Amino acid sequence: MANQLTGLSRIYKAAGYSVKGLTAAWKNEAAFRQEAVAAIIAIILAFWLDIDAIARILLIGSVALVIIIEVINSAIEAVVDRIGSECHELSGRAKDMGSAAVFLAIGLALFVWIMVLWQHVG
Repeated sequence: MANQLTGLSRIYKAAGYSVKGLTAAWKNEAAFRQEAVAAIIAIILAFWLDIDAIARILLIGSVALVIIIEVINSAIEAVVDRIGSECHELSGRAKDMGSAAVFLAIGLALFVWIMVLWQHVG
């Protein structure tokens, strides 16, 4: 059955689903909560620092990317867990690759923050 909503009704419904997803991530995923708290602190720090707009965008964007990838990773894990609890090579691979994506995003965020702060201090 095709979605019959268009325009603002569709956007309103989609926003509701997004809020529902973020709420589920907060309630069910400890890693999401930890990264969200770290992101809030980092974003506040990014606005506090005396840096130009591009550096601020890089700092905030890098931590936002971690949150985005964590939500996707949590979705992958939920789908794999929904399919079954037995161990399967492909299920493990999917979960490991989602975790790797989060790891890479965190590495990128650390790199961006180190480089911007290094330039700011130096």
